[in-house]
Amino acid sequence: MRKSILYTLFRMGRLPKDMAQILEGEGIVLLDEGIPGSITLRNFRAPGRIHGYKKTLFAGSLVVTELRFAAFAFSRPMVNVPLGDPKLNLLDITIDRRKALMVKFDAHRFHEEWKGTVELRFASSVAHMFVERLSGSVRSEAIQ
Repeated sequence: MRKSILYTLFRMGRLPKDMAQILEGEGIVLLDEGIPGSITLRNFRAPGRIHGYKKTLFAGSLVVTELRFAAFAFSRPMVNVPLGDPKLNLLDITIDRRKALMVKFDAHRFHEEWKGTVELRFASSVAHMFVERLSGSVRSEAIQ
């Protein structure tokens, strides 16, 4: 899949500089930057925000290190979960019908004052590699 036009023209969708150093220090296993994505909020409530349905497009990045899984929309972290954290099991990580990586979760499980469903989609050409790597991490943590 192609890189986002925002990435091609303006380099939007790269890892944030402050996080890039931390993630490189942890040992990057998988990385995809500048990928088109979307965030969909369903029946979402947070302080000052209410959305029955809202979809926003972005250029973003995905990374798996030896220690964590992180997903960014522009330079904003959308997901940042250590691989050993039980919250990783709360993320429904699949490939959708368009072959994009989908990360779906109940917002309340990550933020007490939030409610609703959050769906992140990343049109990554290596989405299957992220799913394989992350499902392996979830299984290995459950076995231990």
